[in-house]
Amino acid sequence: MKILAIDTATEACSAALYIEGAPDEGITSEYQLAPREHSRLILKMIDRLLSQAEMTVNELDAIAFGRGPGSFMGLRIAAGVVQGIAFAHDIPVIPVSTLKAIAQRAHELTGKEHVLAAIDARMDEVYWASYSLTAKQWSLNGEERVVSPDKLHLAEILSGQEKNWVAAGTGWASYADRLLRDADLELLTRLDDCFPSAEVIAWLAIEELKAGNTVPAAEAIPVYLRNDVAKKPKPFVF
Repeated sequence: MKILAIDTATEACSAALYIEGAPDEGITSEYQLAPREHSRLILKMIDRLLSQAEMTVNELDAIAFGRGPGSFMGLRIAAGVVQGIAFAHDIPVIPVSTLKAIAQRAHELTGKEHVLAAIDARMDEVYWASYSLTAKQWSLNGEERVVSPDKLHLAEILSGQEKNWVAAGTGWASYADRLLRDADLELLTRLDDCFPSAEVIAWLAIEELKAGNTVPAAEAIPVYLRNDVAKKPKPFVF
């Protein structure tokens, strides 16, 4: 099994290559915090990873990408690159939620299984989701959404849930006081700079591929959550 993963949904730009049975747990990756430089970096990252593995795009079993929510331009870059490669080489695609990727990253850093993921969405809003890990599978509590911190009432959302939650993502750096204003909530830790990464997306994509949860290139569509920008990107010409 060979999976290429990319993510450009936030300030972080990354690519990863999973090869089943390879050393170092089968994954190599490149990661860089580089706002507004994703279009310059991502193709070079992909080329280097494939070159180091001495393999070609045609050998890939799937391509995974951070499908959002996140930066409008960042999501268009990722979807365009993935569509271009997948169309040209007839490779199935695995879209992965960036909020789920943040939850997985927070779990890896803390070992905890309940994550409140929030990305600063600008315009005085956050991209928000609550995830819990059970039997190595992430479940979404409610839905992913874009919402003002003042309209997100954690006391109601988490009522009766006796769990220790980890807060992760840039939304907490910007709006923690407003998010927690009415919540009697025990947060084990806050990971304000917890970004999604292609490495995490690759790991999440392994089980998706085993389960056959792939889409064709034409359906490699970003999830913006804001309806007024939810338009399909044009395929990237590779």
